[in-house]
Amino acid sequence: MSKRLRNTEVCADCSVPEPRWASVNRGVLVCDECCSVHRSLGRHSSQVRHLTHTPWPPTQLQMVQTLYSNGANSIWEHSLLDPASVMSGKRKANPQDKLHPNKSEFIKAKYQMLAFVHRMPCREDDSSTAKDLSKQLHSSVRTGNLETCLRLLSLGAQANFFHPEKGNTPLHVAAKAGQVSQAELLTVYGADPGAPDSNGKTPIDYAREAGQHELADRLVEVQYELTDRLAFYLCGRKPDHKNGQHFIVPQMADSSLDLSELAKAAKKKLQSLSNHLFEELAMDVYDEVDRRETDAVWLATQNHSTLVTETTVVPFLPVNPEYSSTRNQGRQKLARFNAHEFATLVIDILSDAKRRQQGNSIVSPKDNVELILRSVGVRHCSDSQDNDQPDYDSVASDEDTDPELPSSKGDRTKSLDSDLSDGPITMQEYMEVKNALSASEAKIQQLMRANNSLSDELRLMQKKATKLEKQSSMPESDYDNTFNDSEVEDSSFIRRSRLRSWMGEGHSIPELDDVETEPDPALPSTEDVIRKTEQITKNIQELLRAAQENKHDSFIPCSERIHVAVTEMAALFPKKPRSETVRGSLRLLTSSACRLQSECRKAVPSEGCPGPDMQLVTQQVIQCAYDIAKAAKQLVTITTKENTN
Repeated sequence: MSKRLRNTEVCADCSVPEPRWASVNRGVLVCDECCSVHRSLGRHSSQVRHLTHTPWPPTQLQMVQTLYSNGANSIWEHSLLDPASVMSGKRKANPQDKLHPNKSEFIKAKYQMLAFVHRMPCREDDSSTAKDLSKQLHSSVRTGNLETCLRLLSLGAQANFFHPEKGNTPLHVAAKAGQVSQAELLTVYGADPGAPDSNGKTPIDYAREAGQHELADRLVEVQYELTDRLAFYLCGRKPDHKNGQHFIVPQMADSSLDLSELAKAAKKKLQSLSNHLFEELAMDVYDEVDRRETDAVWLATQNHSTLVTETTVVPFLPVNPEYSSTRNQGRQKLARFNAHEFATLVIDILSDAKRRQQGNSIVSPKDNVELILRSVGVRHCSDSQDNDQPDYDSVASDEDTDPELPSSKGDRTKSLDSDLSDGPITMQEYMEVKNALSASEAKIQQLMRANNSLSDELRLMQKKATKLEKQSSMPESDYDNTFNDSEVEDSSFIRRSRLRSWMGEGHSIPELDDVETEPDPALPSTEDVIRKTEQITKNIQELLRAAQENKHDSFIPCSERIHVAVTEMAALFPKKPRSETVRGSLRLLTSSACRLQSECRKAVPSEGCPGPDMQLVTQQVIQCAYDIAKAAKQLVTITTKENTN
């Protein structure tokens, strides 16, 4: 774990003091607010890590510290340093600016569009320019001028450039010269530690020959960074590369369970992917692991009011413009896997990565890891609903769950028949098996826009709202401790709510500005809802602190307090609200509280049973907590709009 770098740090984007996050590939430190925008850009634009709540490779932290101390931020704000920029109205954000739109637009221009980076003079042959820059990078990495190399990379120099005369790459040069920070920077930008030079030697070989054994060990870690990160995500351990252990493939509980035929077919298609397509899928899963882990750190480090008043969690992987639309859609669908389903997919990828690296032939699916955790939301072949879905993709499309679309079942059957065939395997076929749920990006964006304005709405209503007496005489509620598919009229909503925990239920709740929803005069006052919501999120923050500090014995009492607060909030609303939006939000709120209690109980080992996998339990607990905060925020938005009409 890192320590604070200095006491005089300021956010590179808005100059707020004591920033708590770093952008590894940009070499800057940023505050919480600006970091929320960085994360929405995606890792291809900014790779963020928390300075104190994320484990850091020491040499990578040293690299970021060196870049920050030597003014790396001036690379990204080059044109703003020109006095003429002030005259033209260009300026960077300041602490008093609003996050949306002021800071967010500035950050997007700075890192996504590279609007302020120094531009090279226009030349007819861009490839020649890139080659010249790459040759300069090749020469510069033998020195300690780290910011010079970052500037060259920002202009288009290639980290994996193979010098035609020298017969090697910049990483070979940095490793031979023992330039540890240069090697870190190059690998952040994609340099391959295992690439051979014209003599067949890798950068790892040159580091060892130069007596740079720590650098050599670090380059080996980088070489296996993808599979190491996936394994650490599941079990909190990394392979011992020094002793020749390069893979850890965790196993999952309950070996008595078996996979459905379609799940086995999906696994077979995964094994049949070409190495190129398999690598793409593995990188996408890596990015999803990073998103989930960063979300967990984010939730654990924010104060309770932020959970309610700001849209801070990234619900799915942002679009990477360098990827095809099909791949971007597939990446976003990974967010719909719950923790257990996603863990199963990660294990399958680790198993197949090990097989491919060792050159083994494809084995029978039964010989691979096929064991599934017992959990709500994971369906087995004995389930009555959607029993033909793969176990790490038990997600039905909107069409599949809509009773008014009878043709969708036939279409799905046709798709499944093709998936079970032994014909040539394409990426599209695999994605159809792996991702059955169609993206509804327009609805998500609409909901996100509504949530973005929530903070301003809350402040406005807290000033204007007057407290009204609310009588709560009903002894029972439709929204207390029940969560049974057979007892819920809208079974498709419940089925989706189990599986979209990290999506924040974006597709399950009707749009908040639905013009067809009639006003409900029986809704409680905004002030009452805000007060109960603050109570809920304060308890959630306590739970997240317990998760962060591994105080698992605190899970159950925290979940009980959250359940009480949720019950009190639900009691503010009518027994049968007129609005489907309100009913859906209440249903999500109370069902998530019940699931939270169930997940927290798993943290206590039962007598005679093996101990729980606390990594997975904690993931589920955090997911449930986020679902509750999201539902409460939706109810605040609804009552705010109703009471201001």
